[in-house]
Amino acid sequence: MRKAFVIALLLATAGCGSQPRQERSEDLRTMDAAEPPPAASADSSARAPAAPGIAPTAAPGVAFNYRYAFRLAGERIAGMQEQHAAACEKLGIARCRITGMRYRLVGNRDIEAMLAFKLDPAIARAFGKQGIDAVTQAEGMLVDAEITGEDAGARIAAATRSEGQLADDLKRVEEQLARAGLRSAERAELQIQAQQLREQIRATHSEKQTQQESLATTPMVFNYGTGDLVPGFDGRPRVKQALQNALDNLAGGVIWIFVALITLLPWLALLALGIWAWRRWGRRASPAPAAVTPAEA
Repeated sequence: MRKAFVIALLLATAGCGSQPRQERSEDLRTMDAAEPPPAASADSSARAPAAPGIAPTAAPGVAFNYRYAFRLAGERIAGMQEQHAAACEKLGIARCRITGMRYRLVGNRDIEAMLAFKLDPAIARAFGKQGIDAVTQAEGMLVDAEITGEDAGARIAAATRSEGQLADDLKRVEEQLARAGLRSAERAELQIQAQQLREQIRATHSEKQTQQESLATTPMVFNYGTGDLVPGFDGRPRVKQALQNALDNLAGGVIWIFVALITLLPWLALLALGIWAWRRWGRRASPAPAAVTPAEA
């Protein structure tokens, strides 16, 4: 009886302990439900791969230039341009300005568009990411991304050093000009040197201002285009695109031949008429053969 009681007590304890563990497992599954299910990760392999999540870190003295290219349905391009423009206007002209726009119909259905911005460097990366997210939500995709940087800080430092050296040279030339008893030829030569140094100082200062402006604003360009939303999906769009290209080439060749025939048809008709007239005139102009009598035979 004592052994039976101990065994029953152990089983009851094990049952009570298993219930919290089961509840904790269910809690973990509930928390994981907020994350994408495994099926979504399996579907992601069927879609085109996303762009790498790499962005340049903020570096003092480096001026960045952002360029993105999107592909989406033609009827959504104008709306996407307006959405991106509205996002820029919402930031205010101190942080974002629209510097260019293009919308062009190519052929009968293809569309090419562009939107250019000047952004506060501190928000450029976030603005580009939000623009990509907006296109993705509109069932479009990012097909090209390029971020280039220029070491404007090094150029500013070099221009500052050059400007200081030129200023020292100009000061030395002006001191020589201030001396008394200079010959006219020597004075004229020093004045030419002083003028050249002033021009070099102005050019160096202008270059330094340009580099400083490039650090104050970051250019960003959004390019939009139509086409296959997911190129290379399951391998079929590539075959479809090759087939479409072949059909387009065939149609272009037929059209070219038709245009050539239409262009040459009047000349061919005129040539045929000339040949017919020449043959007819030649038959009339040639003498008829003389008749042979029986006596002559």
